[in-house]
Amino acid sequence: MVGGSCPLTVTGVWTDLVASDQRAARIVGWLFIGTFVFSIPGALLYGPILHHHATYVLGGGHDTQIALGAFLEILTAICGIGTAVALFPVVKRQSEALALGYVAVRIVESTIIVAGIVTIMAVVTLRQDLAGTGANAGTLSIAARSLIAVKDWTFLLGPGFCAGLGNGLILGYLMFRSGLVPRRWAQFALFAGACAFIAATGALLDVWDKQSTPQGILTFPEIIWEAFFGIYLVVKGFKTSSPILRRNAQPSVTASPASTPG
Repeated sequence: MVGGSCPLTVTGVWTDLVASDQRAARIVGWLFIGTFVFSIPGALLYGPILHHHATYVLGGGHDTQIALGAFLEILTAICGIGTAVALFPVVKRQSEALALGYVAVRIVESTIIVAGIVTIMAVVTLRQDLAGTGANAGTLSIAARSLIAVKDWTFLLGPGFCAGLGNGLILGYLMFRSGLVPRRWAQFALFAGACAFIAATGALLDVWDKQSTPQGILTFPEIIWEAFFGIYLVVKGFKTSSPILRRNAQPSVTASPASTPG
């Protein structure tokens, strides 16, 4: 009696592994899109507290709106970490050190984002606990302004520096060496990451104001790159010509069909 064929079994497993690479691409793509979908409305919902903090903390608050913005930012942080975790098994074949570095940068960025959420919700707590209780209005306004200043710095140090370093320079280099996306776009990612890092550095050193026009112009290429990366992976997945994808490697088959006498 002739036994089962081991090579056929290995081929089936290998096909599943090949498909898992493209599933990972789609997951990463959707998570990148998620960072846009959640972060932009979240920032807009913070408008009353970011631009009118004195009025807000003294009693004119929109707590539900601010809480919804905080929730969307939490989802943004989760998506940020998720992009790196989902991408890690693939890009570590190119460079495990850089792949781990990318995960680390995304975790740091998300941690800073959460720190910003804490400062926003602290202003909400000030309003709820002290507004209308006879507390000094000037003191409340100063406390709120201090917390908003912390929020401004978390935006610069998190999405500002970390996006340029992580999504731009590290991810761009990994994509350039691995060929997982078109080469010209990987080169553009390196350029965009450098511009975003310069933009954040200029704001840190007071070369220009935080969230000013020069910073926005220098950051815009990074926005284009991240949007492209997410959409490309959802629509097309990884480039099949990439040398680090499993479909371009041959499975190692050491077993031969076993036969046993009947």
